[in-house]
Amino acid sequence: MLILSRRKDETIIIDDKIEISIVDIKGDQVKLGINAPRTVKVYRKEVYLEIEKENAAAARSSADALSSLGDFFKKK
Repeated sequence: MLILSRRKDETIIIDDKIEISIVDIKGDQVKLGINAPRTVKVYRKEVYLEIEKENAAAARSSADALSSLGDFFKKK
């Protein structure tokens, strides 16, 4: 993990495409501004983990449905 120190109004550039700016600092909260191409998905980690959890559940549900369908055709 790379750790950088930045102050308010300073910026970090990633891969010539993503710009992360320190917008504001109040106490232990930092506000970031992120400028990235529309093709780059940006999520808060807790949101990303919930999306992953839902995707895994949907994949399991689809696999179960396909398995049931396969069993149905085997019986016929």
